[in-house]
Amino acid sequence: MLVVACNSVEVSAIGDIAGRAGIPVVGVIDPGARAAIHATRSGVIGMIGTEATVRSGAYDRAVAATGAPVTMHAQACPVFVEHVERGDTTSEALRRAARGYLEPLTERGIDTLILGCTHYPLLSGLLQMELGPDVVLVSSAEETAKDVYATLLREGLQRDETTHPNHEFLSTGDPSEFGPVAEIFLGPEITQVRATQAEPVGGGAWS
Repeated sequence: MLVVACNSVEVSAIGDIAGRAGIPVVGVIDPGARAAIHATRSGVIGMIGTEATVRSGAYDRAVAATGAPVTMHAQACPVFVEHVERGDTTSEALRRAARGYLEPLTERGIDTLILGCTHYPLLSGLLQMELGPDVVLVSSAEETAKDVYATLLREGLQRDETTHPNHEFLSTGDPSEFGPVAEIFLGPEITQVRATQAEPVGGGAWS
């Protein structure tokens, strides 16, 4: 199975990926949209994401495709990723940025907020504090994990072995920079990261 665990990558490439992978491919947008529709009480949903994800309208389309009688308002939060990747989830500068991003959504009366970037669950405490306890946070990452589990069961892809799985971490960037960031998300069990290079499917060169 392949999980496209990035909203921005999904909106730009998941169709090509799914068409070529030859194995089940799970994205993060549909699971988050479905969970938000189930969670909302007022029918007014917010979504925060990167500029690329918001600009694509992918969540708007995913919500509309369900036919649910809801309204969704999207807000790009461009500085969130850089704060998270620095390990900053609590600073006053980050709180000020969050307040500015969230104010237009609270003014529209949202009662549910989709965290439309896999970095954003690390900010859930700060976001909940700014939004108040009545707004439900929906993590696209957590909802995707549920879809992955359901797909494994449906396709009969569960592991039969009792041995521990082997985890391999590859990075197209600098492994020394990737390692500390990955530990923020996955924990200290990351012991080795190998460099790799992305190559176009079918050979050739990047244009």
